Formats: sequence, structure tokens, C-alpha cells
Amino acid sequence: MNEIIQAIAVYALPVIFAITLHEAAHAYAAKYFGDNTAYAAGRMSMNPLKHIDPFGTILLPALLYMATKSMGVPMVFGYAKPVPVDFSRLRNPKKQMAWVALAGPVSNFIMALGWLVFALLLAATKVSELYPHEVARAGILVNVVMFVFNLVPIPPLDGGRVLTSLLPNRLAYKFSKIEPYGFFIVLGLLYFHILDYWFFPMMAFTQGLLRLVATPLTLLLS
Repeated sequence: MNEIIQAIAVYALPVIFAITLHEAAHAYAAKYFGDNTAYAAGRMSMNPLKHIDPFGTILLPALLYMATKSMGVPMVFGYAKPVPVDFSRLRNPKKQMAWVALAGPVSNFIMALGWLVFALLLAATKVSELYPHEVARAGILVNVVMFVFNLVPIPPLDGGRVLTSLLPNRLAYKFSKIEPYGFFIVLGLLYFHILDYWFFPMMAFTQGLLRLVATPLTLLLS
């Protein structure tokens, strides 16, 4: 029980901010490109209470952590209340739906970079307290996992919407038809470890890109 409480204390803030800013980014992008649906619903907000889903934001990440912690690399991710977007209201729906979809994962990459900078500053200032270091590591992990997971090219995940936007109209229409079954497809791919061929290379690539972007600060602080 103590271990679970400690995990919640470490992961709660990173998970809440990762999910909240991910959804808010979708809402901001949709409004920028002409759809006010999320704005009218009060979802273009940085208030976590506007986005939190009791199961997806709180219970699911906790269950995933407990189920995967024995593997050595616990997987922690969740979801919030989906931001309502009416793609038909965008000025150029097929093209701009990709930008609206990408806004969420991009926000997670930026947050992962922010947590990495925080970790570097903690190390440079020789902060001995363990807790902030663990929170920083959790912030990087949570946001990298959300970035990679949401870019899986299967609708309704963000990567699926990006791929739909890029495909020719006829193929895009056919591909979008799988959206109602998308999460079941993803769960099946996860169960049979097929998504491992996406996750592990993409996780390594994303972490390497983060280190590359943070290189100037790393050199400055060394």
C-alpha cells in the first residue's frame, strides 16, 4: 500500500498536467482553425477539472502502474474527457484536422522537454531530495508514452486522424470507417505485443530527440 501511495504522489502531477494540456491543446488548435465547439463547451481551459475523467485520468493510470511495475518499466498513461471537435467547421477540414490532432502529442513532447530541463536543473544545483528527481523522471516518461501512444496511426487516436488527413480522399473515407473499432484494434495489438514494434523504436527515437534538443542546456550546465 505504501508503494502505491508513493507512486500516486510521484505520478499524480505529471499525469494530470500531461492529459489536461494535451486536451486543451486540441481545443486551442480547433479554435485557431475555425471550430469553436470546444471553446463553447468550456474545454479551452487549463483547469484540470474541465478535462479529468475519473476512470481514464485517475483509475486507469493507477491500474496500469500496478499491473506493469513488476516488468521494471511501468507503463503509465490515461485519457481525459475527449475534446469535442467538429471537423466540418474547420476552414480546410481535411488538411487542418491533422494540425488539430497533432496539437495534443506536440504538447506532450514540449512538456517532456520541460520536465527534462527541470531534471537537468535539479542535477546541476545538486538538489539531494529524491522526490523532485522522481517527479521529473515521471514527467518525462508519462509525456513520452503519451506522445508515442497517441501517434499510433489508428483512428480515433491522433496518429490515425493525421493519417486520414494525408490519405487521398477515397482511401481516407475507407480508412476512417474503422474508427468505431479503433480502440479494440489497439487493445488487440497491445495484447499480442504487435505494438511493441511501434513503441520501442518510437520511445527510443523520442528520448534521443529530447536529449538532442536539450544538448545546449546540458553543455551549459556541465
